[in-house]
Amino acid sequence: MVEYYKTIDGQVTAIPDFADGCWVNMVRPSSDEIEEIARFARVEEDFVRAALDPEESSRVDTEDDQLLMIIDVPMVERNSGEGGQQLFSTLPMGIVVAENAVITVCLEDTVILRSIAEGAVKGVHTALRTRFVFQILLRVAGRFLKNLRMIERDFTKVEKRLYDSLKNEELIQLLGLSKSLVYFSASLKGNEVTMEKVLRGRVLKLYEDDRDILEDALIEIRQAIEMAGIYSSILSGTMDAYASVVSNNLNIIMKVLTVLTIIMTIPNIVFGFYGMNIEGGVIPGDVFWWIPLIISVVACAGAWYLLKKRKLY
Repeated sequence: MVEYYKTIDGQVTAIPDFADGCWVNMVRPSSDEIEEIARFARVEEDFVRAALDPEESSRVDTEDDQLLMIIDVPMVERNSGEGGQQLFSTLPMGIVVAENAVITVCLEDTVILRSIAEGAVKGVHTALRTRFVFQILLRVAGRFLKNLRMIERDFTKVEKRLYDSLKNEELIQLLGLSKSLVYFSASLKGNEVTMEKVLRGRVLKLYEDDRDILEDALIEIRQAIEMAGIYSSILSGTMDAYASVVSNNLNIIMKVLTVLTIIMTIPNIVFGFYGMNIEGGVIPGDVFWWIPLIISVVACAGAWYLLKKRKLY
């Protein structure tokens, strides 16, 4: 899919074809679409194809008057579990700055670019290429912060159910959130390095107002890195506490079973010993059949009292 947008009368407006100063939004483009846009914008096809590799890392590359910036953007994979918890991941997005246009390339349609295309972001001018790129970076940083808050909200919901149910489902959900935080931490650090390289002004000409936007984006990225680290520590501590609770509950169950086994063994010993003294099929002292029963009851009560006194039960 290829979409063309241009700022007209202060509003981002969809246009039918490529034009100077436009923004080209490409989502999983075909080879023919890549070739066509590369010819219109006079950029290398490899620049446009770079972001189509899901394993591509965040980086900046320049060649002649072309600039390729690949950054990781947060994505919601799917809902998980009956509580509706979401699993998050990241996906590379390429931003190609050509002489006459800005091109964005991604494998999925992102909320970040869709909000810009729908006019939800004010002050966007596609002809001001540097500022437009930095506005995209600022939106990416803001989306990371929003998704981190969503992870924290989902974690709180799971934690409330965790210690009551102790089911595998809660553990799987926590593992999914932990995996999301790992993806976010790695992507955020890569984005930070890329933005710092751009901020030095060696790969893209910076203007004072544009520099402020990029610095704001870099501040939010660093804040997101710190939040991801804090949430990872909290989640790790919760997982350790969960393991301790499960282990403690297992120890309690084993202790109860051991005590019951000891107490139930005593009547077997008494009646077994009494049964060995049968001669000629006649139970000696059969009129006193209640004697071994009393002995068993007293012995069981004594064993229970002794275990209770020693705090073994």
